[in-house]
Amino acid sequence: MKEEEIIQFLDQLRRGERKELLVEKEDFLFFRKILVEQDDFKNFYGTAKRGGDTLYRYIENN
Repeated sequence: MKEEEIIQFLDQLRRGERKELLVEKEDFLFFRKILVEQDDFKNFYGTAKRGGDTLYRYIENN
């Protein structure tokens, strides 16, 4: 995953164009680095999957 792709995926989650995003184990650390730089990073909810992959969803705080 490249930084531009990650930012695009995060924007798609924010806008509801994508319901979830599966981040593979080998991409996790780089993805997380980009994620925590986002102003609304606490709205991204990650669920660890067997094998080290993580499934992210965007949860709006009302």
